[in-house]
Amino acid sequence: MTPPIVMAPPFTAESAARRVQMAEDAWNSRDPERVALAYSPDSEWRNREEFFRGREAILAFLKRKWEKELDYRLKKTLWGFRENRIAVSFEYEWHDANGQWFRSYGTELWEFDEAGLMRRRLASINDAKITEAERRIL
Repeated sequence: MTPPIVMAPPFTAESAARRVQMAEDAWNSRDPERVALAYSPDSEWRNREEFFRGREAILAFLKRKWEKELDYRLKKTLWGFRENRIAVSFEYEWHDANGQWFRSYGTELWEFDEAGLMRRRLASINDAKITEAERRIL
């Protein structure tokens, strides 16, 4: 797989917004290998109650995630940026194997290395049950 185009910090308003859009596009692909290429080999993650490090752990996490969170669709919004950091708010919708839909809300704090790979991702996420008719991210 071709590595993604990366933009190295420091970020501008334009490059931060582009970086957020690139992340949204990658995550909406639901391709764990594509997503993992944006992270440094030793990237640190906090995702809900899980803490892990490295691309192999990221790949394993994403595979588990998208086996559970079916028909996943995500929208990210740039919240702020400074030097090598970006803050994002997001919401995504998905359903489980029983057909129950959810909207998950949260924030992410991203920190990038000098090459433009994400070396740290901290995500806080809450889930709300919704009906299929309440979906808004299609």
